[in-house]
Amino acid sequence: MRVGSFVLAAQFPGQGQGEALHRAVRSAEVAEEAGLDSVWLAEHHFVPYGTCPSAITLAALLLGRTHRLRVGTAVSVLPTVHPVHLGEQAALLHITSGGRFSLGVGRGGPWVDLEVFGSGLEAYEKGFPESLDLLVRWLREPSVGASGEHFNFREVPVVPRPSESLSEAPGPEVVVACTSPASVRLAAERGLPMLLGMHVGDEEKAEMVSLWRNHARAAGRSPEEIQGAAHVSAGVCQIADRRTDAVETLVKAMPGWLRQGLEAHVTVDGRHRSMRDPVAYTELLCGLHPVGTPRLCADRLAATSERTGISRFALLMEGSGDLAATEENVRRLGAEVLPHLG
Repeated sequence: MRVGSFVLAAQFPGQGQGEALHRAVRSAEVAEEAGLDSVWLAEHHFVPYGTCPSAITLAALLLGRTHRLRVGTAVSVLPTVHPVHLGEQAALLHITSGGRFSLGVGRGGPWVDLEVFGSGLEAYEKGFPESLDLLVRWLREPSVGASGEHFNFREVPVVPRPSESLSEAPGPEVVVACTSPASVRLAAERGLPMLLGMHVGDEEKAEMVSLWRNHARAAGRSPEEIQGAAHVSAGVCQIADRRTDAVETLVKAMPGWLRQGLEAHVTVDGRHRSMRDPVAYTELLCGLHPVGTPRLCADRLAATSERTGISRFALLMEGSGDLAATEENVRRLGAEVLPHLG
């Protein structure tokens, strides 16, 4: 089992954006000190829900500041960037970090980002498969050209080629954020592992893993590839000596952040988007994920892994909104929870 942190750089009420980003960077550094496997970095635009607008840029910083930690994006929003540009950056980080970089990509939402970056709503609604295929080709082939609906260019050499890394990995892994049967099928047919969100529980995640395996088999993926797919489960983790204290910490802090963060999202076409009730959502997360004593957290992670077949975790540790409390939370995960997991 491999346990890492999920870093949103969340801006809580009364905090500045620099404070949120400093907490994000510091919590990642502490994650390596505490023995965690990885950090996964979220990407958001124009909202305080998350103040990091470029997960791959922050990944570059953290790869330079760490020595062992795997650093991944969760996720780079593909419809707002050219896949070749993202592929070049991913290849660069893969090579220069000795294979410690993971590229998580997703479709994002129908937000105003699509207007600002000029890609338009069609890139979100129809263009993701073509962008994903072009990105994966860039990371696996020596030269690439395109003649698709959205991308059309002559063949050019891939520089730097991910395979030139001095590590054993031929290229950075690509993980796909999946929230629907369609995205599960898209990932499965390409043999790409999934990143599953913290808003769903074990039963739904188990169903998505089963669906992925069925589609992968139908697409001709080998049994070894299917069995070895390292899906990632996102969740929340808050550790305290009593479960009631851990829950209280999150219920006091997270709703304010969720409220201002979710309300700030603006759709590109004016469509109505219903947002979750912040308090109810916080309580849901506390019930789904490792929130409580170290032993409870370890048991919850082990149970999720057994029920879903998922062995990698990305856990939101900054739910208190406080830097010192976040650092302590990360250290306790490493010192008091991981030893129970083996």
